[in-house]
Amino acid sequence: MTAAVYQFGDFQLDCGRFELLRKGRAIQLERKPMELLILLLRGDGQLVTRNEIAEHLWSSEVFVDTEHGINTAIRKIRQVLGDDPDTPRFIQTVPGKGYRFSAPILSTAPTETPPEPPPEPALPASPPTQRKPVVRQIAAGACVLFAIGGTAFYHSLHRPPEIAYTQLTDFTDSAVAPALSPDGRTVAFIRGSSPFLTPDQIYAKMLPDGEARRLTDDSRPKYGLAFSPDGSRIAYSVMGPSGFATYTVSALGGDFHLFMENAAGLVWLDQNQLLFSQVRSGIHLGVVTATATRDDLHEIYLPEHERGMAHYSYPSPDRHWAVVVEMNGNGGWAPCRLISLDGQHPVGSAGPDGACTSAGWSPDGSWMYFTAYVDGQSHLWRQRFPGGSPEQITFGPTEEEGVAVEPSGRSLITSVGVYESAIWIHDPAGERPLSSEGKVVTYDSPPAFSADNNAIYYLLQRGQQNSRAELWRTSVDSGKSEAVFPGISMTAYDVSPDGKQVVYATAVSGGTRQVWLAPVDRSSSPVKVGTTSGTWLHFGAPGQILFEQTEGHSNYLEQMNLDGSNRSRVLPYPVIGIESVSPARRWVIASVPHAPDTNGPAQMAIPMDGGTPRRVCASFCSAAWSTSGKFLFVQLEWPSSTSPGRILAIPVEPGESLPVLPPGGIPPQADPSVVEGSQLLSHADLVPGNDPSHFAYVNTTVHRNLYRISLP
Repeated sequence: MTAAVYQFGDFQLDCGRFELLRKGRAIQLERKPMELLILLLRGDGQLVTRNEIAEHLWSSEVFVDTEHGINTAIRKIRQVLGDDPDTPRFIQTVPGKGYRFSAPILSTAPTETPPEPPPEPALPASPPTQRKPVVRQIAAGACVLFAIGGTAFYHSLHRPPEIAYTQLTDFTDSAVAPALSPDGRTVAFIRGSSPFLTPDQIYAKMLPDGEARRLTDDSRPKYGLAFSPDGSRIAYSVMGPSGFATYTVSALGGDFHLFMENAAGLVWLDQNQLLFSQVRSGIHLGVVTATATRDDLHEIYLPEHERGMAHYSYPSPDRHWAVVVEMNGNGGWAPCRLISLDGQHPVGSAGPDGACTSAGWSPDGSWMYFTAYVDGQSHLWRQRFPGGSPEQITFGPTEEEGVAVEPSGRSLITSVGVYESAIWIHDPAGERPLSSEGKVVTYDSPPAFSADNNAIYYLLQRGQQNSRAELWRTSVDSGKSEAVFPGISMTAYDVSPDGKQVVYATAVSGGTRQVWLAPVDRSSSPVKVGTTSGTWLHFGAPGQILFEQTEGHSNYLEQMNLDGSNRSRVLPYPVIGIESVSPARRWVIASVPHAPDTNGPAQMAIPMDGGTPRRVCASFCSAAWSTSGKFLFVQLEWPSSTSPGRILAIPVEPGESLPVLPPGGIPPQADPSVVEGSQLLSHADLVPGNDPSHFAYVNTTVHRNLYRISLP
């Protein structure tokens, strides 16, 4: 059997090799977009309808949001081809119908029998109530074969038949963080990809079919929506230069107003009494009850670790209990806590043993509901109160975020969708994707260039039901990707300056992490060099490993030899978290709970030789050096659904490791003139290369909509 080779413009697509080339150079394109591109090329300029695309690419046995899937695949094809949808060279959109390949196909040539395309993870699923038409059989000699059995079998085993999904929003971007009015007639939500500390805006809509309307024009990081008892106002938390505060906005929209300083995750217990979190010191958030004027204030719960932050509290209907969503001492989401509001019972656990991000109660108080990450995926769970065991409600490749229980108690409202990410590289020649399919893990160990900038390393989670994150490496020139240590699950890593060794951490029970040292070329087996309770580690001065360690209720920066001996503290005082280390290992950027010039936390550049720390930013920020050490990249503005964010690239004087910064740090809205020679880049969360024109970034696509889910 032969397979076609299609030539168009500067591109060549070899179906036999399942490979796309541009001027002879391989370009990485994910499987579904590649299959769709082949389908369009085979159409030879004829219209390929959206129904035909859906039938060819997805099985009738799989619950898939094909509309979103087609849009995403077309967008990814356009990205790699450099095709502008407004003035297309290759793919013409026929509104409401489908697509046709409009460029001349200069030549086609057969190759020998093609191998089947590489296996892919389970399909991203979405929960429509109707099933798609039966897939048509592909004729012999087709470019690709479509595997459908595994995902269908998975759903037949795991999707509970009692659950019914009703879609409530239909955005091409995302709707997250749902909150219901007391009468259940209005849902408020954030329109954007992130439910937590996001500059995206708050919307509301009448259920079930009202139009969504925007309520806020507030660019500050926000989270935690809650209706007032009469449903007239919506409270939300904001993080600003002075810390957390709660603001309110009318449920009809309009100006927002300060409601309470030093208050986060606020909800009403009744008309007068409030339940919220406040900072005791540093960033230590604990749960209290009080009135709006802070009268009758009672401390209810404070996480043990000084880095612990109780962000959300969900009171039971009888106001005797609350489920608390909190961050642990390493800044990650912890399992939920169950606390008694009268202080008569000890703190307990609630929900599954995973990162709990939201919760709710049934109207009669007999059930608690959660969204939590377990085995790498966020799903809905429930637990009977009191004394029940956690039970998973939803399954499958789609994930749920947020939970709001309707007054009837028969259904929940949550955000359902898919998450995709890929590493892209930016250089003077333009931008192009690099990474393999999967989820690029960015929290504890973000991607990083090798010292010679020829490769980029990153943690990649592959497969829909597997939480394993492996270390991968992609060549910048060829785009070839490979697992560095196949089968080894890591939580953090760093590559030595000479590129010959990797230090990495693996998780074990009880929150402990084992630290390992291994040669990149796998010439010998990894060697265990110690353990740590922190999440960050890095190569330090020659022969040293830097790592974060929890001692008592605080985190410290410590170091040890490559064989694990001679452990000692680098800094005498605690840190909240560590951001980065300069290439010369002279400076470390870390968050400290008490900066020298203020009572609050701050991001500081701390000299490793014990000199005077310098403040990096006037407010919270993140910062990292270029691989050359000649620039410091400081994030000024967080990304949102409407903005990629902003980063300032600040030059470092020759022979130095840190630029001259303003005495009070860089202001949040600073322009390049704040430090002479600086450049402003319209990319947040970038991975610095050797200068501002060379960097990488994680291109994340999140598509979520609100659904009503009936309870089994």
